[in-house]
Amino acid sequence: MTPAGAAGEASAGEASRTYRVALIGGDGVGPEVVAGAVHVLEAAGRRFGFGFEWRELLVGGIGIDTYGVAIRPEDVEACRDADAVLLGAVGGPKWDDPDATVRPEQALFALRGGLGLFANLRPITVAPQLIAASPLKPELLAGVDCLIVRELTSGLYFGKPSEPRTTPDGERAAIDTLWYTEGEIRRIVALAFEMARGRRRKVTQVDKANVLATSRLWRKVAEEIHADFPDVELEHRLVDSAAMTLAKWPAGFDVLVTENLFGDILSDEAAVIAGSLGMLPSASIGTRTTAHGRHGLYEPIHGSAPDIAGQDLANPLGTILSAAMMLRWSLGQHEAAAAIEQAVSSVLDGGYRTRDLLPAHPSDAVALTLVGTREMARVIGDRIAI
Repeated sequence: MTPAGAAGEASAGEASRTYRVALIGGDGVGPEVVAGAVHVLEAAGRRFGFGFEWRELLVGGIGIDTYGVAIRPEDVEACRDADAVLLGAVGGPKWDDPDATVRPEQALFALRGGLGLFANLRPITVAPQLIAASPLKPELLAGVDCLIVRELTSGLYFGKPSEPRTTPDGERAAIDTLWYTEGEIRRIVALAFEMARGRRRKVTQVDKANVLATSRLWRKVAEEIHADFPDVELEHRLVDSAAMTLAKWPAGFDVLVTENLFGDILSDEAAVIAGSLGMLPSASIGTRTTAHGRHGLYEPIHGSAPDIAGQDLANPLGTILSAAMMLRWSLGQHEAAAAIEQAVSSVLDGGYRTRDLLPAHPSDAVALTLVGTREMARVIGDRIAI
């Protein structure tokens, strides 16, 4: 759905539109980067004639400290009732006891399962202004535009049994179960093909089929689905080969689709290409739609970074770009989403950088302006208002 009216204008119907968004700041720098995204979203709303009803939830480590659990059933319901969910980060050393029965990450699993969010979408691009911040050679970064589609609700993270055990002779052991059904694979692979049709029409299915039975099932199902998408190229890659290629020639990928664990690892590896984990957004979606678009949860791919929490040092761009994805996918505000993305690009053109985006060589940073979390959000909001 494209907003009515010319750029910067809104129809009378849109002027009164209010979107309900559940806000989960979480832990560490999470509340700071979410606050930055809220500032930018409100600037976009003022320009394009819509507003927000925010519902703040205490989830993650702060949920454990407040309620004794990472997330309550009523929090999941609040997220279900919202038009979309915006999340910062959860977890941190304070809650890292490996023997703990309650952990912040349980909130993420509860949200994915409770909201039916089976697909995590992570676009990997390189802003031209940040090529100097990437560890890859500049000639390897031309044309990088990749989308990683990660399955979220099955695999090792959810398989049962998953527990510590003891061998007959008293030695400690542990077991995790890797489990996938045909239906779980089919829905995520079909989504990847649909995404590829709107891009460069190439899907890379990543697995470990030379070792794992689940991976061989992934290959079979992917081949079956490919018959419905003859206009899209399909290739299979072992995960170690895919990891190496991401580091050597990332522009060779269009859409990568893979299981939960491999997707988790590969998407974090790919984030380094962009120069910082703080740059990249993500969306977790399912099949459910609302009056405005597809229901989803949006978050940056970085962690809670507790070492810099409360110091106004965190990069909010991944969260701000996640908010743009939310506007486009869940709220139907395509023009406002584009305005945010253009404002981010303009600010980078203007030389504004958070600490993580400074180039490796100090001499290259002479013409740059070092800013904190709040200032980065402010200058982006100012450009949207123009």
